[in-house]
Amino acid sequence: MDPIRVVVNGALGRMGREITKAVACESSLKLVGAVEKEVTQRYLPLAEALELIPLSSDLGSLLKNCNADVVVDFTNAETSIVAARIAIKQKVNMVIGTTWLSEENLKEIKQLCIANEVGAVVAPNFSLGAAVLIHLSKFAAKFYNYAEIIEMHHDKKAYAPSGTAIATARAMLQTRGKPFIYPEVTHDVINNTRGGQMDGIAIHSLRSPGFVAGEEVIFSGACETLSLRYTTINRECYLPGIILAVNEVTKRKGLTYGLDALLEM
Repeated sequence: MDPIRVVVNGALGRMGREITKAVACESSLKLVGAVEKEVTQRYLPLAEALELIPLSSDLGSLLKNCNADVVVDFTNAETSIVAARIAIKQKVNMVIGTTWLSEENLKEIKQLCIANEVGAVVAPNFSLGAAVLIHLSKFAAKFYNYAEIIEMHHDKKAYAPSGTAIATARAMLQTRGKPFIYPEVTHDVINNTRGGQMDGIAIHSLRSPGFVAGEEVIFSGACETLSLRYTTINRECYLPGIILAVNEVTKRKGLTYGLDALLEM
């Protein structure tokens, strides 16, 4: 079987660099192009690649020239939806790890996939630990009335709370079917001490150079608490999930949301 031909959008970003190396080293995949919004050279400098990888600021033109099967995008919501419109209309599958895509964005991606008979995998987090945490949190949400989420990320993360925290809260609420109980404080000595709140779930965001990414979900009931936590050590933890998504997306039509869907949890 021929390897899956992959283009990485945002190839010079923090995640983009990890993804290009991983794709170049994977026998089932072939890196055939890279995209960045500003480029100063024609080829991607990548020691792991056995041949020159075209580097361009024009995704549409690059896709026409390299016969790609999949575009992997870990940029930002605004860039990702534009890339999806370009790639899917050229019948190229998408793997998107961008957070904060709106419900309208997801609906548009789904409709584009159906119209062009291709697939897209979109996930707020591609780590196995995050997928298992969300799965377990959904299960626990049926049994507890109180829940809080603490998410931890590096100091350069642009958004707070994280897309993973929002996805976790949404999954818990969907399973529970009603809001959690949110204890109000009578004296807020320092503003926003209780963090944000989503239907009774308090969400707290930590930002520090000591973190890569992580999340803890705390449930409580009469005389007990249950804590579920995962921590990432470096960005390599996302790569097995990304490689799985690239291999799977070409077999699917329409939108697949969440890594748990690929893991059949």
